Amino acid sequence: MTTNLIVRNVDPAVARALKQAAAAHGRSAEAEHREILRAVLCQPSRRSFKDVLAAMPDVGTDEDFNARPR
Repeated sequence: MTTNLIVRNVDPAVARALKQAAAAHGRSAEAEHREILRAVLCQPSRRSFKDVLAAMPDVGTDEDFNARPR
């Protein structure tokens, strides 16, 4: 089931930004609006510390982080 959503009194700058983002992603402003709502509202509100650590890029080796004598 889908629902129609009407948003009134949108600031012109916000509408322009939506249209620009839609064009950059190759979709309509309406499709961009749906994607923004889905991405923001359908994701868990907080990531766990474990998820944050797991998302960090693998850079270097443990030796790269050893303290160096002064």
